[in-house]
Amino acid sequence: MRRSEFLRAVDDEFGARAVTLMSDLVLPGIGLTPQDALDTGVPPREIWLELCAETDVPPGRRYGVGRLEPRR
Repeated sequence: MRRSEFLRAVDDEFGARAVTLMSDLVLPGIGLTPQDALDTGVPPREIWLELCAETDVPPGRRYGVGRLEPRR
């Protein structure tokens, strides 16, 4: 997962709450907010899965969100 895919996934899943979650929610498995984790080089996929687990995103919505549409 690329950084851009991660940010798109967060926007798609959390909408208006995305900005607050990125800056305020400390992810227990990482010990940082999602934004701080990105800034320190934690892989976006790891952050995404931790964020989903912490916010109870159903497993069916944890994969594939934020991916670019296939080129035609």
